[in-house]
Amino acid sequence: MIGGGVADLISYGALFLADPDLRARLKAGDPFNTPDPSTFFGGDAQGCTDYPALDAA
Repeated sequence: MIGGGVADLISYGALFLADPDLRARLKAGDPFNTPDPSTFFGGDAQGCTDYPALDAA
């Protein structure tokens, strides 16, 4: 979209927080995890490390 002149910037925000493997999900066309805003930047690892990743198999 940026290369085609449709957009100047693309932001993933909450999708990136809920999907640490976002690049792989986008490439594979797999569904995204549902973000839980109550865990964003809450001071501990909950929400940053416990979202399920794609199956590596």
